[in-house]
Amino acid sequence: MTRIAFILALIFTAPWQEAEVVDVKDRGAVDLKPFNCQDITRSSVISRVCYDGASRRMLVQRHAVYLQYCDLPTHTLDAFLNAPSMGRYFSTNIDAAGGNGPYGCSAHKTV
Repeated sequence: MTRIAFILALIFTAPWQEAEVVDVKDRGAVDLKPFNCQDITRSSVISRVCYDGASRRMLVQRHAVYLQYCDLPTHTLDAFLNAPSMGRYFSTNIDAAGGNGPYGCSAHKTV
């Protein structure tokens, strides 16, 4: 009986870590574990940005839809996050040509 009580105590006191998986347009389910995500409150267009430095992939939640961008250097991420207008910077420098711009994943190997 003490074994059961001990096991139950371990189960209920262990920290619960739920994996966050999001649906990314044209990609499907993506686990956010390797990404560093931040909620954006100063933009009416962008609501969340997640970046994985190892793969140089960025996920952007724009109007409730996640979009993926590949081979994005950290200096571009920094410029995007610090731009006076994140929506304008995003449209001009990252999502140029409707996702077929310099960081569109169709031109890069997707992970």
